[in-house]
Amino acid sequence: MEGASAAYLTYFPDLAISGAVAAVQVFVDLALARGVRRLVLLSGRGEEEAQKAEEVVQSSGADWTIVRSSWFNQNFSKNYLLEPIREGEVFLPAGDVAEPFVDADDVADVAVAALTDDRHVRQLYELTGPRLLTFAQAVAEIATATGRQIRYVPVTPEQYVQALEEADVQADFVWLVNYLFTTVLDGHNASLHDGVQRALGRQPRDFTEYARETAATGVWDGVAAPIAR
Repeated sequence: MEGASAAYLTYFPDLAISGAVAAVQVFVDLALARGVRRLVLLSGRGEEEAQKAEEVVQSSGADWTIVRSSWFNQNFSKNYLLEPIREGEVFLPAGDVAEPFVDADDVADVAVAALTDDRHVRQLYELTGPRLLTFAQAVAEIATATGRQIRYVPVTPEQYVQALEEADVQADFVWLVNYLFTTVLDGHNASLHDGVQRALGRQPRDFTEYARETAATGVWDGVAAPIAR
């Protein structure tokens, strides 16, 4: 960080992981000692541990901006939901809870603005998309965009954890996914916010646009049969 004046902080895989807040504290202390004056933190909506990390940054004395994000659209195309969509069946313990999915490109644009423009100092931007969608509705939009049969299959958290464990998924990832679906997706985040509009002066990207453009790349092409016309 020698010579840097600003830093963008993200924590993989999630700020809810044990030890994340302490790691953020160490990084912030080191950054300030090296002369970094602006800190932009990517945080998560409705996560207690994430808010503790926000407090670390806000109390640091740096010029801070908090980018508090909802679930990314791109989880469906660049993360653990990609293969189920390709295979034509998406099993999730999400029930009928709605989420204001946000596009990662909007998150990136807000982060760049916060790093380069003084008007974003000491601002907390809660980023959401323009509307609420259940996971079933999101999968249905992807099916429409691809012209494929893709089923959303609701399961219980216990069934989902068992399936992940039987697939030899790492225990820490199993814990994280279960936490996200049982704690973050319990309905308390089912609301829209104007963070993208406040930061960028424009509307956030809609999920339909994301699905259409992503489908055109072929990333979701899979083994499922095309929908009969």
